[in-house]
Amino acid sequence: MKSICVYCGSADNIHTDFTQAGRLMGRALAENGIRLIFGGGKTGIMGAVADGVLEAGGEVTGVIVESMNKPALAHSNLTRLEVTATIHERKARMYELSDGYIALPGGFGTFDELFETITWGQIGLHQKPIGLLNVRGYFSLLMALLDQAEAEGFIFPEHRKMICIAANPKDLLGCMRNHQHPIDAVRRWMRED
Repeated sequence: MKSICVYCGSADNIHTDFTQAGRLMGRALAENGIRLIFGGGKTGIMGAVADGVLEAGGEVTGVIVESMNKPALAHSNLTRLEVTATIHERKARMYELSDGYIALPGGFGTFDELFETITWGQIGLHQKPIGLLNVRGYFSLLMALLDQAEAEGFIFPEHRKMICIAANPKDLLGCMRNHQHPIDAVRRWMRED
């Protein structure tokens, strides 16, 4: 993995554990020679991840929507900043630039990006690893929901297992390096078998 897209929240009024985890995730990416691809913002966890990468001497590419490319929102010290006209173009560009995806805590935008990425993997549009940094147990209830969906037959066990989850960046990156895409489940789900 040479580049990882990080989805996360941009809210500022959050527990400091979240921003600290973002900074540590960024440092871990840089220390492993992995370029950060992210939404281009300077606030919340989003800004903390970028700052962590930059402080550790890594590379950061931000992809921001034109309407959000304002001094109050856009990170000004990135290696590269790309501006797109729409959110759909932004997501497509981030997807294109990335070898894997990590979600840190966030809100609707984070969930949207995460589930779109998971769905694309489910139907075989990519075979890239997907991870969740489970800071303060943020994703524990989500994982319980996915377990319920699997138990009820809405998600194949192989698809459920394609999501790495860990409480620290080192373990998360380790899991993602060992990722094996469930291509047989993709074929079965797409009714190719």
